[in-house]
Amino acid sequence: MINKSRILLIDDESESCSALSILLTQVGYDVEITSSGEEALRLQENQPFDLIISDLFLPGLSGIDILKQVKDDSPETSVILITGKASAETAVEAMKEGALDYITKPFNFERLKIQVSKALEKNKLVLENTYLRQQLQGRYRFDNIIGTSQEMQHVFRRMGKVTGTDSTILILGSSGTGKELVARAIHYNSPRKNKPFLAINCGAIPSDLLESELFGHTKGAFTSAFADKPGKFEVANGGTIFLDEVGNMPQLLQMKLLRVLQEHEFERVGSTHKIHLNIRLISATNIDLKEQIKAGHFREDLYYRLNVIPINLPPLKERHGDIPQLARFFVEKICNEMNRPQLNISEDAIEAMGSYDWPGNVREMENIIERTIALTDSPVIRSKDLPPDISKRVVGTGLTTPQITSQGIDMNQEIDNIEIEMIQQAMVLEKGVKARAAKLLNINRTTLVEKIKRLGITF
Repeated sequence: MINKSRILLIDDESESCSALSILLTQVGYDVEITSSGEEALRLQENQPFDLIISDLFLPGLSGIDILKQVKDDSPETSVILITGKASAETAVEAMKEGALDYITKPFNFERLKIQVSKALEKNKLVLENTYLRQQLQGRYRFDNIIGTSQEMQHVFRRMGKVTGTDSTILILGSSGTGKELVARAIHYNSPRKNKPFLAINCGAIPSDLLESELFGHTKGAFTSAFADKPGKFEVANGGTIFLDEVGNMPQLLQMKLLRVLQEHEFERVGSTHKIHLNIRLISATNIDLKEQIKAGHFREDLYYRLNVIPINLPPLKERHGDIPQLARFFVEKICNEMNRPQLNISEDAIEAMGSYDWPGNVREMENIIERTIALTDSPVIRSKDLPPDISKRVVGTGLTTPQITSQGIDMNQEIDNIEIEMIQQAMVLEKGVKARAAKLLNINRTTLVEKIKRLGITF
């Protein structure tokens, strides 16, 4: 069932109000009517309407009074004011206070119907944008960047200190450590969170196009410039620009970026018109910029402009204590994305992951877990399900007792995991002969077969 858009009509002329109500109801809207501004605000408070159409002059509260209160309490609700006594002053005041439109009586119903449709479409877009922004802010909360190691706690503390500032930030770390994730988290937890966040990979755009991509161009600035085009800096004005792989930026463009940071203004390519800039710049690199400076490939003065607040992201091989938490996080996340029942990950798989160096860092782990989940039919990911260069790193075959943490433990699942590992070991020792494996485990063969089936064990 489709929910009808709700409209509140406010008019002390009952005949006019009833007629308009009938017309809007026939179009398909859910309409309520009242002649009192006070009653209208009470109805709005109980369950906000999608649109309010109010007469400007009412006994008691006026249409302007209602408009101001609605915009304070429920800014997503659109308001259209109607009146039989039009004046330029009231029209200007109505629009200044946030009215969507100002219509004089007798009004054209077709025009009103178009305005109602526009208002409700605007509400829909506002709600969708609000939802998407909430999703983004939820996705980029600090606690969604996984890590309890000392190295990551240091990163979190520094992130927390810089979110409320406009300081320029340089994120340092190997490929795959999550530099863009950190940049987005800083933006979406900062006062600029309702403004744009734009990411540009300086290493992925040809050097002759990068200046236009960053700063825009005017029509005719170069051969293929058929129209004016704003650059990323212009589009992101008020928000945050993230320059990834900034160490690969051409030197001529480094000079222009330095000037932009110093003067807070720039020109499009082919223009002399200055555009004032108000952005927060976050840049990142996986190369040693100091070595680049020594080699003459990177400007030292730009380096100091970018490196106001450095954030160093450690490689995964230096934070092995985070591997179990990361692995379980990715298993849950990817199962949800694939609409699959949640899988568990065995201790021997965690052990194998903990012994691997992860040259591709967190990104490599996410990719491997996604591949493993896609290819396994078992309810439990075991070390043998992982790629050979990881699975061969299991350093022991003895059973270990799961450690209970303050978050608790799923005892039934842990018991299942232990049973799986014991059955696998017995079957390997007895070369797949179930009767002999059951004897090793001191259980009946039928019991073993039932357990293999229930636990989804494959060999």
